[in-house]
Amino acid sequence: MRSTLFAATAMTLVIGTPALQAQTQIDWWHAMGGELGELLEGVAEGFNESQSDFRVVPSFRGTYAEAMTGAIAAFRANQQPHILQVFEVGTGTMMGAEGAIYPIYQLMADNDVAFDPSAYLDTIVSYYTDPEGNMLSFPFNSSTPIMYYNRDIFEAAGLDPDTPPATWAEMEAASLQIIESGAAPCGFTTSWPSWLMLENFTAWHNVPLSTQSNGFEGFDAEFVFNTELVSTHWDNLKAWQDAGAFRWGGPGPGPDAAPLFYAAECAMFFGSSASRAGVLNNSDFEVGFGMQPYYDTVEGAPQNTIIGGATLWVLTGHDDAEYQGIAEFFEYLSQPEVQAKWHQDTGYLPITQASYDLTMEQGYYDENPGSDISIRQMTLNPPTPNSSGLRFGNFVQIRDIISEEMESVMSGAKTGQQATDDAVRRGNVLLREFEASMN
Repeated sequence: MRSTLFAATAMTLVIGTPALQAQTQIDWWHAMGGELGELLEGVAEGFNESQSDFRVVPSFRGTYAEAMTGAIAAFRANQQPHILQVFEVGTGTMMGAEGAIYPIYQLMADNDVAFDPSAYLDTIVSYYTDPEGNMLSFPFNSSTPIMYYNRDIFEAAGLDPDTPPATWAEMEAASLQIIESGAAPCGFTTSWPSWLMLENFTAWHNVPLSTQSNGFEGFDAEFVFNTELVSTHWDNLKAWQDAGAFRWGGPGPGPDAAPLFYAAECAMFFGSSASRAGVLNNSDFEVGFGMQPYYDTVEGAPQNTIIGGATLWVLTGHDDAEYQGIAEFFEYLSQPEVQAKWHQDTGYLPITQASYDLTMEQGYYDENPGSDISIRQMTLNPPTPNSSGLRFGNFVQIRDIISEEMESVMSGAKTGQQATDDAVRRGNVLLREFEASMN
């Protein structure tokens, strides 16, 4: 069945292609501005200089949501790009756009370009594969949340700067010691509360976010995260906020969180591993890195974290000659040297074992302590149905709901149980709406 998302114009792959022509253009729409955008353009230029048949042309299209919306409109007007960068929560929606996407496993096979999914890290591959294990999109920029902490504040508070808190009990104790010592007025804050304090929280504790293996086994999934573990954690965040140990950094991306850390207001900050360069550039103190805390009363914790970031999706409706170039571009992106440089320059995960090994051989992790925290978290244990990621339609809007409900706990308007119950109820309505759109 075909999603209505891209359905205004019926698109099929063009069979019977013209001969390859020099400098065949491949349009790549992306959502990376600033320094990341410049690095992305450098990657494209590296490919362009490596051969003479194709030219990848990157085009910044705003935020992830804006780029995705723009691509939908372009598809309906038969002006779609060849490659679209889509954030991880858009995976379910893209999968539902049947007829609009050209799965990369098929793309690579059709163009006789070597492609070995086993070369990619399990926790990344599992997020972007179909139930049969076929990779649907190319995992260009994958990240996972880590802990950043102010080593200077730790020393001033009498804490060991080489030993960040590993459990939530240790987080509470360290935060209270920090504020009671006067080393800082706040223990910790977080960006992206839904991603950090629900999506990764449940994966890290190996408990389900929804039925159907967190949506991987079907769009008829239902949220089930209104559990004692999650609701108690949200209540704990509220109690820690009241005690000064935690400070709410805002809903959605948590825009106030990073500034609180940079200003040394909060000693610890939970954010994306891809924020590493930005954190180091904006901090006038020595930064430490740690894993996500866990409740040691939960059997099986810690498990593994899940990814954020985005992948590259190929859209239908173009010539075979152009698809040949896309396949070769993805082959280029998979090279260990290219991936290792991207990983080291940005803080995004190395997507292949070879690029991780190369980075290690180059001594990068030894020279940059903590830069391997993200990969260690992701590969701590083999992923389970609860920790392989998530795949839901309408999840962009659902994330907003989760963030709203968490904020209601922080404001004292609801208990953790009330908020998780309401988030599950409201989220399931949107899941059913998406499921209905697929029929």
